[in-house]
Amino acid sequence: VCLLQVILWFRGFAMKTLPAEMISRNNFSVWSILKKCIGMELSKIAMPVVFNEPLSFLQRISEYMEHTHLIHKACSLSDSIDRMQVVAAFAVSAVASQWERTGKPFNPLLGETYELIREDEGYRLISEQVSHHPPISAFHAQSLKQEFEFHGSIYPKLKFWGKSVEAEPKGTMTLELLKHKEAYTWTNPMCCVHNIILGKLWIEQYGTVEIVNHSTGDKCVLNFKPCGMFGKELHKVEGHIQDKSKKKRRVIYGKWTECMYSVDPKVYDAYKKSDKKTGGDSKKLKQEHSCEGEEADEMPDVQETVTVIPGSALLWRITPRPPHSAQMYNFTSFAMTLNELEPGMERLMAPTDCRLRPDIRAMENADIETASSEKERLEEKQRAARRERSKDEEEWSTRWFQLGTNPHTGGEDWLYTGGYFDRNYTDCPNIY
Repeated sequence: VCLLQVILWFRGFAMKTLPAEMISRNNFSVWSILKKCIGMELSKIAMPVVFNEPLSFLQRISEYMEHTHLIHKACSLSDSIDRMQVVAAFAVSAVASQWERTGKPFNPLLGETYELIREDEGYRLISEQVSHHPPISAFHAQSLKQEFEFHGSIYPKLKFWGKSVEAEPKGTMTLELLKHKEAYTWTNPMCCVHNIILGKLWIEQYGTVEIVNHSTGDKCVLNFKPCGMFGKELHKVEGHIQDKSKKKRRVIYGKWTECMYSVDPKVYDAYKKSDKKTGGDSKKLKQEHSCEGEEADEMPDVQETVTVIPGSALLWRITPRPPHSAQMYNFTSFAMTLNELEPGMERLMAPTDCRLRPDIRAMENADIETASSEKERLEEKQRAARRERSKDEEEWSTRWFQLGTNPHTGGEDWLYTGGYFDRNYTDCPNIY
């Protein structure tokens, strides 16, 4: 068991590529499926497996942890405003892996789980699909040295608007810095995938993200900007940190696809005034964002770079993707490792872990026929189990999470009950 534990801890270093390149989607028409679904939520619409990427949504959630070093940095800082700006950078970095990720993750089966142990980054994570309709995924990550806990539950609402799919990631993220007895909460921005029917797929994220430090009253308000009429705002994030007296303490700016900076508000304001005098902002046009009825299909041609204001401090920079990423579903190096399964690992992990899903495995090996048939088999098995429970008037019971109240927001949340890493999986359901 100890040897297997070491394998689990260090598996993130081994896998540098996927077994096969992604299959072309050029010969498949999504319009034939979606034309009757305009304005509808898509959680109950069966999509062809060719539009998927070989990861479960539970694994996609674990990508929030790619930049865990930012949490460790926040834990090491003595000033609450300094901590808040690093937490803000972490909140932005948590969605950065979505850049150019236009493949749809597999919908988790009810009771499906995913574990991730990274001793090199000092944490372990467990997630579980706690509801099927509506689809709700719960996760809990904890520091191996009792420095932090990061948890939440996500209910992704997807809607089709004719040319684009809009994703609203309902659910609250909670980060607890245990040493400082602080808890931060926020919700993720909206996401829109453009050109679902024709043209090159591209992604934008937009909306206001409000991060609250429930211990100090500090708040960070981040505006993920829609691309605007000429695309000048594409990928931009701007905001500020204010203390409990609502005094603005720092300005945060950058791009969620590239990097984030922090600067003193007075320096920021002086720079903006100088920029306006030189005509930097005089020709900018504003546009309210809407995924519906857009006239332009092409992604704006925007140079991916951030103009750094003198006196700014770099908070975070995205990790470069591997050179073959475009042929591998635009995965990051971190994402490449998430489905790795070393010999013997299945004897240690729960039988519900999504590394064991045969449809995802087939997709990873570019075997679309097997992936499709296995996906249909698993979904029918899930429906049959639901009918059996209904006949016996039996309620589904979650294994590792229970519905409760988030102690910091007072809202409904799925909370980890503990015990997963005790490795007792005798009562886990047979979902595969």
